[in-house]
Amino acid sequence: MSLPRLWSGQDLDPFLAMRREMENVFRAFDQKPSTGIGAGAPAISVAETNDAFEVTAELPGVDEKDINVSLDDNQLVISGEKSAESTKEEKDWHVEERSYGSFYRSMLLPFEPEEEAVVAHFDKGVLHLTIKKPAKAVKTTKTISIKTGAPPSASPVSNKPAEPGKAA
Repeated sequence: MSLPRLWSGQDLDPFLAMRREMENVFRAFDQKPSTGIGAGAPAISVAETNDAFEVTAELPGVDEKDINVSLDDNQLVISGEKSAESTKEEKDWHVEERSYGSFYRSMLLPFEPEEEAVVAHFDKGVLHLTIKKPAKAVKTTKTISIKTGAPPSASPVSNKPAEPGKAA
């Protein structure tokens, strides 16, 4: 009597099949989302300076009036809608295309910005945000002086051997 085979054909090795499936999953993560349907999540870049965070978001084809920037405590939210319409009339063809979609991107800041601390500019499809750090969040560097010699002892330690039955 022979046992039934769980793996047939080229998948005789279950580990090889599992590896192939895992590679397919990771390959799917590497693919960029399609921008033809909806607007997706805009690409953002974040840079930190001594006194501010600088955020840029790529929003090609989006009108300034369709972008919303908000702060909810220490969460920065960039959202909006993108719409595009095109019409082509050639010979006997009449083609109209429309695409609509919303986008949303949020990030937590390591501090709660003060009022009027966020400045936004929109130029050529790129949103530029500058978020000033509050005074308490600005890092300061202090130099510590190093002294030579052994550190002072708070309680002098005796070199006498302890008596039996008593703690030193």
